[in-house]
Amino acid sequence: MKVADLVVLSLRQLAKNKLRSLLTVLGIVIGIAAVTVMVSIGQGAGEMIKNQFKNLGTNVIIVFPARKEGSSGVREGPVQTLTPADAQALADECPSVRAVSPLVGAQAQVVGGNVNWKPSQMQGVGPEYLEVRNWTLAAGEFIGERDVASANKVCVIGRTLLVKLFPGQDPIGQQVRIKNIPFTVIGLLDEKGPDLVGNDQDDIILMPYSTVRKRLQGSHFSNVDVIMLSARSEELSAKAVKEVEDLLAERHKIPPGGKNDFEVQNTVEIARVMNIITGSLTAMLSAIAAISLVVGGVGIMNIMLVSVTERTKEIGLRMALGARPRDILRQFLIESVVLSAVGGLIGIAFGVVGAVVVTWIINEVLPSSKWPLSVSIPAALVALGFAAAVGMFFGFYPALRASRLDPIEALRFE
Repeated sequence: MKVADLVVLSLRQLAKNKLRSLLTVLGIVIGIAAVTVMVSIGQGAGEMIKNQFKNLGTNVIIVFPARKEGSSGVREGPVQTLTPADAQALADECPSVRAVSPLVGAQAQVVGGNVNWKPSQMQGVGPEYLEVRNWTLAAGEFIGERDVASANKVCVIGRTLLVKLFPGQDPIGQQVRIKNIPFTVIGLLDEKGPDLVGNDQDDIILMPYSTVRKRLQGSHFSNVDVIMLSARSEELSAKAVKEVEDLLAERHKIPPGGKNDFEVQNTVEIARVMNIITGSLTAMLSAIAAISLVVGGVGIMNIMLVSVTERTKEIGLRMALGARPRDILRQFLIESVVLSAVGGLIGIAFGVVGAVVVTWIINEVLPSSKWPLSVSIPAALVALGFAAAVGMFFGFYPALRASRLDPIEALRFE
């Protein structure tokens, strides 16, 4: 008989005992469904992490001042060693660096009209900050070189400040007061939404870093809190880190083998590590879920042994009519594979529904996470193939036993 005929015959045989067949493949269904859900949730986590790092910026590298150690060995506050001149040198002399922005943090009330509001983020930045952060403007213009050089009293606000201070108004050209100093709003940032932990990224006001230092902090020092920069590509990020470290060590006169007075963090590497961790957890959970497939395979073997016993006369009759042992082996082996494959298809269907439900629950409980739904078709096909392999593995012994029956003894079997 052809394989297609044997598949049809197998489906008919399974249909004769629907309930028994369904109970037999229950382990396969549970295993495939669990693996599909685990892989989908894991891939969704990977996509979410990737999106969060995209929100931070494109191939971002962050340079911090190093923390000094006290006499007891405890790390204290940062040493203020970074300057705007360092940032300019990084932009001019590091070929793998695309954009650079100094950053100075501040905290204060912002007054717009009759409303007071304290933004969660108040930062002094450079003209290339938006390029580093992969952010765009919804209206107006951004801080320019002239604004930094003259410490102009201008600012760019996020969507949350627009809603709080100027609801229903055009913010461009409006004035806000920070520590009784008037600032003119020159730009409005596009909306970013909450980050992974729910912090509002749009609750932000940006000013020239020189303005924050001189006018808000009254400082005559030229240091900056952080230097943010972006590599020209993800592949060049490691090279960009090396160039940054070498140049700053040279500028800060760090001797060979000496301890740097700065720290460099590569968010691309952090994202890669997070993806590796997520992938490892997904693989581990999927492996645990796959144990159900082994349980299901044992169930298939048991039911196929029962089927061989029940159909002993049928086997003897087929052999008496000319069927060869390999034909009998192939028939029962295909029945076992079809049984597990049907269970695999049902499991995939349940797995997709489960992934949708779990993703919905996560987004309801943690709306700020924006957990994406990710159903992997290749993973589902691999799971289906694995289910068929389980059926073949556990169905081989019953099929072999059926093929070795003696035709005469089989015909006499009661």
